[in-house]
Amino acid sequence: MDYDREFLTGTVGVLILGLLAEREMYGYEILQESERRSERAFLLKEGTLYPALHQMERAGLLKPRWRDSPAGRARKYYSLTAKGRRRAESKRRQWASISAAMRAILGDAHA
Repeated sequence: MDYDREFLTGTVGVLILGLLAEREMYGYEILQESERRSERAFLLKEGTLYPALHQMERAGLLKPRWRDSPAGRARKYYSLTAKGRRRAESKRRQWASISAAMRAILGDAHA
């Protein structure tokens, strides 16, 4: 489904924080994992993901680390800082609350 860009504003950050709360990942891995878990509903583009990662890094939410991949190529892995973990938990609580409110308004079949 094509989502309205305005509708998705802010969800990319929640998605990144949620995935990185589980384990460190490199950028393309975040794209693949969000696509897989959403059953291809979220087809993020690199032009959306990488600016968000860089902004979150500047804000002190992410810590990057260069590591060699099994194929020998260096990749930039991201993990959450303590501040990032707190933000991830806050966003998760907010998302749960908003989702519950939308289901209450629209009904389970529409949320």
